[in-house]
Amino acid sequence: MGQDKSILVVNPGSTSIKVAVFRDSICINKSTINHRISELKGFLEIADQLEFRMNAVTKWMRDEGIDESSLEAVVGRGGLLRPTQSGTYVVTEKMVEDLKAGAGGQHAANLGGMIAKEIADRNNILAFVVDPVSVDELEDIARVSGIPEIERKSLIHALNIKSVCRYASKELGRDVLDLNMIACHLGGGISIAPVKCGRLIDVNNASESGPFSPDRAGSLPAGNVIELAFSGKLSLKEIKDKISVASGLAAYLGTNDVIEIDKRIEDGDKYAKLIFEAMAYQISKEIGAMATVLYGKVDAIILTGGLANSKRLVDIIIERVKFISIAPILIYPGEMEMVSLYEGALRVLEGFDKAKVYEDEVFKNGREF
Repeated sequence: MGQDKSILVVNPGSTSIKVAVFRDSICINKSTINHRISELKGFLEIADQLEFRMNAVTKWMRDEGIDESSLEAVVGRGGLLRPTQSGTYVVTEKMVEDLKAGAGGQHAANLGGMIAKEIADRNNILAFVVDPVSVDELEDIARVSGIPEIERKSLIHALNIKSVCRYASKELGRDVLDLNMIACHLGGGISIAPVKCGRLIDVNNASESGPFSPDRAGSLPAGNVIELAFSGKLSLKEIKDKISVASGLAAYLGTNDVIEIDKRIEDGDKYAKLIFEAMAYQISKEIGAMATVLYGKVDAIILTGGLANSKRLVDIIIERVKFISIAPILIYPGEMEMVSLYEGALRVLEGFDKAKVYEDEVFKNGREF
């Protein structure tokens, strides 16, 4: 990197944007830009928010005295693109088209690449995304659903999972390419993946299946979902919203705040205890299922994400899964997404990795435009 050059990191969420500036592997400025729900209600599609979100990031940089001419690159969180391989990608016009169209679905993360490209273009620098949500390294056997018309998809917290696997391999003193691990991102959405030699060979689709989470339903009885869909009570959008943003702990307990729920359990709320332990039960069961993918040969089980801060949750999971192999259970609370985004861009700028081109990778995977 050039002297005194920095990398801007942009990580959009549903009602906020995490922003940070890194220089020489040190975070010199970071913040979370929060948006009121009322400010976002008027936008029909995620892409419609681009100008509003861009203005918020630009204002933050101006208020913090960040000189855009000091930037060497901008990196954003990768969104729901077409299925592709893990890695750092240059943000191209074709990628932006797919992000705007929601080629892989609508998600606030889609704004990451768009914002990065806008800021990079006006400063004549590079824009990247790293390990987008749509990273697809599934083995062919994991794609079979039971209905020929429906293929199982990979939608996963790839960025954080890849990062904690690299961190865990260092802690274990081994190469990540020599390890079998089960990595569990436990947050608003839950991704549980068997990681074989660095590849995410299976995963519950965090938006549609697996354990229920603070506000997602996870796997549901198909017959009941079909009956609800044809009951006439809810529109297609209402059903999708119910499953993906208005279920889980929030639906049962009226809140998705695990700290509040933990306090209710401490105060003797037996129903809250049942529901919370049911979530832990489903997470544990999914870990057990993924152990079979690796034939039980598991070198480590990793718990990460915001929910890994909950001692109650972690203790329940450990008690249920500690029988698996002789694998240590490693806890990395929170997420490493901002650092992971920075490091992904840095590896390319310093010549350790080669940036991938989205169109080329999609074509190689047989997902032609």
